Amino acid sequence: MSFFKRLKDKLMGNPAEEEKLEAVDKEQESVQAELEESNEPAAIETVDVEVPEQVEESPAMEMVKEAEVEPTFEIEEEQAEIQELAVIEDTPVEEKKPSAWSITQKFKAGLEKTRNSFTSKVNDLVARYRKVDEDFFEELEDLLLQADVGFETVMELMDKLRFEVQRKNIKDTNGIQAVISEKLVEIYEQGEQDLIELNLQPEGELTVILFVGVNGVGKTTTIGKLAHRLKSQGKTVVLAAGDTFRAGAIDQLQVWGDRVGCEVIKQSEGSDPAAVMYDAIRAAKNRKADVLICDTAGRLQNKVNLMNELEKVHRVISREIPNAPHEVLLALDATTGQNALVQAQTFKEATNVTGIVLTKLDGTAKGGIVLAIRNKLHIPVKFVGLGEKMDDLQPFDAERYVYGLFADGLDKELQNSDDE
Repeated sequence: MSFFKRLKDKLMGNPAEEEKLEAVDKEQESVQAELEESNEPAAIETVDVEVPEQVEESPAMEMVKEAEVEPTFEIEEEQAEIQELAVIEDTPVEEKKPSAWSITQKFKAGLEKTRNSFTSKVNDLVARYRKVDEDFFEELEDLLLQADVGFETVMELMDKLRFEVQRKNIKDTNGIQAVISEKLVEIYEQGEQDLIELNLQPEGELTVILFVGVNGVGKTTTIGKLAHRLKSQGKTVVLAAGDTFRAGAIDQLQVWGDRVGCEVIKQSEGSDPAAVMYDAIRAAKNRKADVLICDTAGRLQNKVNLMNELEKVHRVISREIPNAPHEVLLALDATTGQNALVQAQTFKEATNVTGIVLTKLDGTAKGGIVLAIRNKLHIPVKFVGLGEKMDDLQPFDAERYVYGLFADGLDKELQNSDDE
């Protein structure tokens, strides 16, 4: 199957159909809103109009009317409240699975800053060079390095591109973005499958997910978003406030716990994080929870102390649940570029990091760091933060990611492939 065909089938879904459904949903919402607005004044007007009319007839009739009107109005209010609560309760249960097209659009929107910076330069490059030659490759190499793709990844990509251009006897730059995209996906995947899947345990067993990462990378926010994601899948989630050193960290996690409806196991500030983990595991087991997500401290000023602390936490978890933690997720701030790569190397040395959660990808013009991390450290990026909303934490997908980088050019080429 060609790269274009695979890209279209997997990524695009049926945008026209989804747009129709969205239009119908919006129309129904507006109609319902109009009905609600029109109903309330009507009820009030009836009371205002009828009561004065009956006042002049007799005091007895007035008492009868008041007895009839007031309970009816209270019942209507109660019914409105019940309907409102029903709508709120139904919202999570509704659980419309996001379509392939809507997820792809999230990646496209989340990578807008990188695309505006990087792809516009690629487009200029393609426009300036009508033929693919060594000068073209050298400028492309510089652009990729500026996007923080990483030196080793860029060198590997250049070798693959040169070989592909020679093999297919490509002379001009038409369609070159598709070739670049295909090779980037190949480099990321490296033949490995199911990289993004969390190692969730079978039903009835507790899954422990340990979060690590320096302060300020959005670790606590990401924990809250992941808890929301797992809860929407029907999982019972408990949070452990293991960052007992940073001022406000426990309160911040509690806020997220309240927001997503998860219990937070905590102790006082400054207490032993390993003791918090012990309590959290016991509590999660007693409550028959499906997933326990553990926050940890993120001080890198004294690397030795931090790593000793993480090893102790890891040891306590493993003692209580064999083979746990089942996932050690490292939160990295995409906006820090190559510094994120340094952090990843440090934590990889100290803990068995099983996956990366790349936060704030929507806030950087150097989104190529995803490829550098994967290619240099061989740790899969499992989730990416593509915005501020609760559902903007998305499982990483190499094809959607590369599409997000080259969306404007690829959209044209996809259109051209349809016309052929």
